[in-house]
Amino acid sequence: MAAARFLVSGRVQGVFYRASTREQALALGLRGHAKNLPDGRVEVIASGTDAALDALEQWLWRGPSGARVDDVRREFCDTPVDDNFQTR
Repeated sequence: MAAARFLVSGRVQGVFYRASTREQALALGLRGHAKNLPDGRVEVIASGTDAALDALEQWLWRGPSGARVDDVRREFCDTPVDDNFQTR
C-alpha cells in the first residue's frame, strides 16, 4: 500500500472540508486522517492504492462546494496508516 501526505491551502477551514474529505476517502477505500493546521491549511494523510490516492488528490483540488482550493501539495509518506479515516 502506498501512502501520501497532502497539504491543502485556500479557504479550506470552516467549510466542511475535513468531513467531506473523510467521505471521499472512505468511498475510495483509503485509511488515514484529515486535520486542520494552525496556519489555515488542512493536512490529509492517506494510505491505499496508487489509483485511489490519485483520485483523492483530484478531489482535494475541488473540495466541497464552500471551499476555495489554492494549492494541493503531495508528499511521500512512509508512515503506515492503520486506522479508518478520521478527522481531527
